[in-house]
Amino acid sequence: MTAFRSRALFVRLLAGSVLAIAAPAVAQTTNNAPGAAAARTEAPKVRPWMNTALSADARVDLLLKEMTLDEKLQLTFGYFATNADWLKTSVKNWVYPKDGLPASAGIVPGIPRLGIPNQWQTDAGVGVASQRGPTPRLRTSLPSGIATASTWNPELAQAGGAMIGREAFLSGFNVQLAGGMNLTREPRNGRNFEYGGEDPLLAGIITGHEIKGIQSQHVVSTMKHYAFNGQETNRFTMDHRIGEQAARQSDLLAFEIANEVGQPGSVMCAYNRVNGHYACENDWLLNKVLKRDWGFKGYVMSDWGAVHSTSEAANAGLDQQSGWAFDRSAYFADALREAVNNGHVSEARATDMARRVLWGMVSVGAFDTVVGGDQATKIDYAAHAAVTRADAEEGIVLLKNSAGLLPIAKTAKSILLIGAHADVGVLSGGGSSQVYSHNAPTNGLIVPDEFPSGFPGPKTYHASSPMKALQARTGATVTYLDGKDVKAAAAAARTADVVVVFGEQWTGESFDVPDLNLPDNQNALINAVAGANKKTVVVLETGGPVVMPWLGKVGAVLETWYPGTAGGEAIARVLTGEVNPSGHLPATFPASLAQTPRPKLEGDPKLDRDAHPMGNYDIEGAAVGYKWFDKTGAKPLFPFGYGLSYTNFAMTGLTAAPAGKGIKADFTVQNTGAVQGKAVAQVYVSGAGWEAPKRLGAFRKVDLAPGKSQTVSVTIDPRLLATFDVASGGWKIAGGDYKVMLATSAADIVQTATVRVAAQTLDVKGR
Repeated sequence: MTAFRSRALFVRLLAGSVLAIAAPAVAQTTNNAPGAAAARTEAPKVRPWMNTALSADARVDLLLKEMTLDEKLQLTFGYFATNADWLKTSVKNWVYPKDGLPASAGIVPGIPRLGIPNQWQTDAGVGVASQRGPTPRLRTSLPSGIATASTWNPELAQAGGAMIGREAFLSGFNVQLAGGMNLTREPRNGRNFEYGGEDPLLAGIITGHEIKGIQSQHVVSTMKHYAFNGQETNRFTMDHRIGEQAARQSDLLAFEIANEVGQPGSVMCAYNRVNGHYACENDWLLNKVLKRDWGFKGYVMSDWGAVHSTSEAANAGLDQQSGWAFDRSAYFADALREAVNNGHVSEARATDMARRVLWGMVSVGAFDTVVGGDQATKIDYAAHAAVTRADAEEGIVLLKNSAGLLPIAKTAKSILLIGAHADVGVLSGGGSSQVYSHNAPTNGLIVPDEFPSGFPGPKTYHASSPMKALQARTGATVTYLDGKDVKAAAAAARTADVVVVFGEQWTGESFDVPDLNLPDNQNALINAVAGANKKTVVVLETGGPVVMPWLGKVGAVLETWYPGTAGGEAIARVLTGEVNPSGHLPATFPASLAQTPRPKLEGDPKLDRDAHPMGNYDIEGAAVGYKWFDKTGAKPLFPFGYGLSYTNFAMTGLTAAPAGKGIKADFTVQNTGAVQGKAVAQVYVSGAGWEAPKRLGAFRKVDLAPGKSQTVSVTIDPRLLATFDVASGGWKIAGGDYKVMLATSAADIVQTATVRVAAQTLDVKGR
């Protein structure tokens, strides 16, 4: 593990020995670009770029004609906006930037004379996050990203994005560092909870819709971390090696789909290297793939501490150095101006950088609906709680339910809850994405910090009590034990009608978990309790896949991930049957690490920042997750796409035929059970010469009353029938027979149809 044991160590690692580096002098006095020469001060009498009838491109062109070089460069450099004591004492000459919002991610100063607003930046993908401090912002948190992916519901993802975008806007922010979607290549990755699972289609669609929702609130969303940021161990130096075909068919395809769906104003480049070059100075990733091939019009911002050069980064496609104080130098301040003046970076490139920043802002309406400072009193927390609760409920995955143990019978007289502070709240993931519950105490903590070593803590629980929610919904006596005394927990379990053990796995930014076991003796606790009472339900609050050595002993298992600020209510509603679980796994649960491509985590965590550890992603290439299990024949603990319900569904009548350059499939889903429920119909496709036997080609979530049925039509994107041809720079579909498979998970195929497809050559966008 690489968890930081002190704030000073965190700063040293993250900032790259920044302790001896002076901040730009501008941070002490002004919010203008560092060392800026005298710029125009008069405001234009007419601002034609404010004409909303014009396209974003036209408006930006008009703006650029009015801007000086200094003003253009000003948009390329941002400051970390926090007044925390640890930053003041660790970074020489650091001063809180003018107009910054306290405890926020950062600020990029605007240009008042032209009506260009400041860029106020907030973390992160589940809501308005706060840097650690005595009085963080208290806001609404969505469930973790992997929980939203478990819904398989794009509309719900978009509604959640709109909700957190609204809170960001009302909190004074117009840039939200949301849209995380690195594929789950490494199940131990400490940030898997922020992302969208292991499949490029699912991750791309879900994250793309979240981005779309955020930007509907006139807030720029930042698709991240681009790219191949698959682990936290040595994230600053790790060099992930992968061939272009495998890259295009896996992680890059996920980003490509999300870009098409969400059209983000910004992309955040990652810390790690890819094929020998840092992601934030990687010409192939930024200029060739993102900007040329995908036609991305927005700007590339750096992750905080991910910049390593001036001319090289600017020429390779980085448009904005963000969060100054975490890099070794203010690369895009005076140094960038000097590089432009001496020709190492062309003035045309400097103009392009500004153009992209401006386009990102104009395209989402940040010029036309300007943030007005902190207006948190306008936040409708009750309405937002309903949004996050719906997300949590549809993301909960029922993994086991023996003899109909769930929903909890109304005849139960006593329910014993054990562990994970289920009497007061639900767990959240750690790091820069941390949102503090709006109904928590002013310090945001309802449980004393159990990770007192600094970042990525504090270990935080949202103020939504499963125990109180169960008490409100049952006539049973509901009691709680912390589970620290295993013998006492087992003894209490013997006399309860139903036992619910809450198993937790806290993960966070900056560290990877050592293995897939629940920590702190929890497996032994569950084993003992299940031995004392067969009616034991396990509710998991985890950041990703875990192993379950006690699975055969317990009656039921719910994976609830990190369920957000209404998570306790959501869990209780599912446990009691008020809500029928409909989540399906977005990531495979291995039976052991031995089944994975890297049983031993790559990269020596003892290496310092200047070391160059290697990671071989060509081991699995594009065969990520279920594809790897299909390829190797290993049987997972639970397969990708798996999820049970309190009702039953029948999927029948599959037909498939070529449609355009893809395939159209039709089928019928029927609720054959006794209660309303939502089915997740999955369509896989199999072809020759692929990275694995099959790929997810399409999916649809269907809500059905008992006895009702619905006919569904889906289309398989031609890129999911193709392989990427590096030589031609496009996609190629081999002619022949393809199997189209209707399924309830990657391991449970219901029906198969065969389609003959003609050979086709597609362009780089799959057209």
